[in-house]
Amino acid sequence: MCPLPRYGGHFGQRGNGVVCGLIGYVGRRDAPDILLAGLRRLEYRGYDSAGICVQGPSALVTTRAIGSLDNLDHTLEGTPAISTAGIGHTRWATHGRVCVENAHPLSGCREGEFSLVLNGIIENYRELRNDLIASGHQFRSDTDAEAAAHLVEEHYNGDLADAVRKASEKLEGHFALLAMHRDHPQYLVATRRECPLVVGLGEGETYCASMIAAFIADTRRVNLIEDGDIVELTPAGARFSVDREVVARELVEVDWDDETAQKQGCETFMLKEIYEQPLAAARTLAGRVRGSRPTLEELELDSDVVRDLSRVVIVACGTAYHAGLLGRLALEGWARVSCEADIASEWRYRDPILAANTLVVGMSQSGETADTLAAVRLARSRGARTLAVTNMPGSQITREADSVVYTRAGLEMGVAATKTFTAQAAMFFLLALRFAEIRATLDQESIDVRLEELRTLPDKIERFLVGDHPINEIALRHFEKPFFFYLGRHIGLPVALEGALKLKEISYIPTEAYSAGEMKHGPIALLDASTPVVCIATDSHVYDKVLSNIQEVRARGAQVIAIASDGNEDIQHLADDVIYVPRSDPYLQGILAVLPLQLLAYRIARLRGLDVDRPRNLAKTVTVE
Repeated sequence: MCPLPRYGGHFGQRGNGVVCGLIGYVGRRDAPDILLAGLRRLEYRGYDSAGICVQGPSALVTTRAIGSLDNLDHTLEGTPAISTAGIGHTRWATHGRVCVENAHPLSGCREGEFSLVLNGIIENYRELRNDLIASGHQFRSDTDAEAAAHLVEEHYNGDLADAVRKASEKLEGHFALLAMHRDHPQYLVATRRECPLVVGLGEGETYCASMIAAFIADTRRVNLIEDGDIVELTPAGARFSVDREVVARELVEVDWDDETAQKQGCETFMLKEIYEQPLAAARTLAGRVRGSRPTLEELELDSDVVRDLSRVVIVACGTAYHAGLLGRLALEGWARVSCEADIASEWRYRDPILAANTLVVGMSQSGETADTLAAVRLARSRGARTLAVTNMPGSQITREADSVVYTRAGLEMGVAATKTFTAQAAMFFLLALRFAEIRATLDQESIDVRLEELRTLPDKIERFLVGDHPINEIALRHFEKPFFFYLGRHIGLPVALEGALKLKEISYIPTEAYSAGEMKHGPIALLDASTPVVCIATDSHVYDKVLSNIQEVRARGAQVIAIASDGNEDIQHLADDVIYVPRSDPYLQGILAVLPLQLLAYRIARLRGLDVDRPRNLAKTVTVE
């Protein structure tokens, strides 16, 4: 099994749903190399900027860059030749745009004297910022984290640990931070509140990071940091205190190698990523809902442009295309704008009709999918507006489109996409609500109801993943079957398509997915008593029609596996097996209904003895036609 990575609660309120990666090092070796290697091990979490700060001969030296860690590596050529203490960070933008000024590490008013990296959200940063400016502090970024940096600086009087302690008492929210000061070489101070942070102890060197994976190649000796601990780090080890009283923290030996650490105790990357979906959804939504308003501050589309849209075209490939099909339904149903979703490799050769008031959305997890890139270029060449939805800052699609929004799902190592589907679909639901607000196609009460459903989505995903379901038993009965059939209507069709794709990709079982309304137009001829038929039967306005389709399937002797909403006991009389998902808005149930299909495909593939992380003939990113 796999321990569920807890995101900690509703996005933007509490938990670590928006954390990126941080690392600190004090020891005997070259700090920039250690920090960069640690950040690379955290790279899969996703980021849009990165930076490190190290102790120089007379001042702290900070280096920051936008985009990949390779960009930061190239920029590091000017850092001191030998520095044995430093801190590093990879950031996802939640407050403030993506730019060098907003990248971490952050300093106070006096550059070269003090530096800080922070994960999480400071909820009272506006009040703190206003008070600090009134006291004479000058801010250089738009981030909430800079308020914490200035607050530590405000309280510093020669004792960095005491300054961090006093500052953290005034911070509201959830965070993990690491601080260093010019006047204290080979000395770092850390603290946390509801965000992950651990200490690693080596021989004459000490690490602190948001995850064990950052330093597992160098040491397996770990101290876990408790909420509120003030941790002082030197090459000799770590000193923990609470309310100025020194406390002991248990030293544990982690029985992991480097790859196991990256998998966080899961047997495969794919399983780990399935269980990261509450976190992926929370990070996608974090900072993008303010009160009762959906906000996408990075969306560079004027309200007048959104109101005047006559059509939206979503172009994508594979799993992204299936997420786009869900997005189409939400954009039409909520924002009342004509929308189509098309396979990028077909659309680009179709001589499509476009106009200036058409928005073409190109969606690609990697941002490098060849056909999607070509479709976006075609759209721009014909005068349409373009929007990229991607998980990868600095990717090619971010340079091709007029505007970009990031899903922030974190790096996905498994070839078969899982958490990126959840993040992409969640992004479309948020986009549809934002468009609905601008176009006045939903009243405020309706928007509030749907926003509340979005707020609870990560919780519902987590509830399903930790729940007890008959997926293993179903897989045991069917893993040797030669053919599977998937059926769905409305939101159930994209779910069926995605579920069938997962089974094909990793188990190599021939699989067909069809609109249930089209079943009698040919595909029903494929069914017999040996055929498992997966039917998406969650709550919707077409539920009764899906029940009729299930009865037709049963009449041919096929074995029905139904995906249904919690509390629906009637469907047990029509299906051989039922897997229940939490009730939600009918559109959002598209995300929830995919979860059991991912796990079913996974279990079947494992029972067949297959490598789910590296399925045959497939690559993670398709960069050629």
